[in-house]
Amino acid sequence: MTIPYFYEKNILNNASHFILSEETSRHCVQVLRMKIGEKLHLTDGKGNLFTASIAEADKKNCAVKIESLNFTTKKSKKICIAVSLIKNTTRFEWFLEKATEIGVTEIIPLLCSRTERQHFRFDRMNNILIAAMLQSQQTWLPVLQMPTSLQIVIDQSSYIQKLIAHCEENEKKTLGQLKIENSVQMLIGPEGDFTSDEIKSAIQKNYLPVSLGNTRLRTETAGITAAALLINL
Repeated sequence: MTIPYFYEKNILNNASHFILSEETSRHCVQVLRMKIGEKLHLTDGKGNLFTASIAEADKKNCAVKIESLNFTTKKSKKICIAVSLIKNTTRFEWFLEKATEIGVTEIIPLLCSRTERQHFRFDRMNNILIAAMLQSQQTWLPVLQMPTSLQIVIDQSSYIQKLIAHCEENEKKTLGQLKIENSVQMLIGPEGDFTSDEIKSAIQKNYLPVSLGNTRLRTETAGITAAALLINL
């Protein structure tokens, strides 16, 4: 039987016992009907994976005994996808889920000239990342930033390699032609693409124009395509 996997951000490295959050307690005791002595995994999203067992099966304050701790070193490759928000929130949420499963380390929702503004529910979006981290049994939670203007992102980026994918007809490299560094940020524009001025501004800040293929991709598809290629190159 697969050991259940949960996220608990406040668990301490040296803890011998821990009281699960009410949400996790309910899931363990009411949904999974776990009993005293049954095992579970807990991660804090910072590389730590705790193996624990139920010590007190309370549906609101379930107590567990910490039996072991394993630490996974943070990935050497830092990949940031800075992608425009899109009108269809469900599609953007799909992107967040899949980018987390793939192993992206940072996600920045971009505000561009052609971005259709919308209410950004940070807690909901971050919970999607948490669920995807647990589903893929990872121990590092990607950093999700608040929506940020494109100009601020390109002005403040500290990534070694900076790339921008756009649809204008000019000279672009494919990712396969590049040596991908261990610190890379990719800009993905909105439906309607970046404006010419936005592309020029990014290039002036040393962003290299790249192509993601011969077809015109939706914003969220471009984000996932970029993430998958950068992880594997």
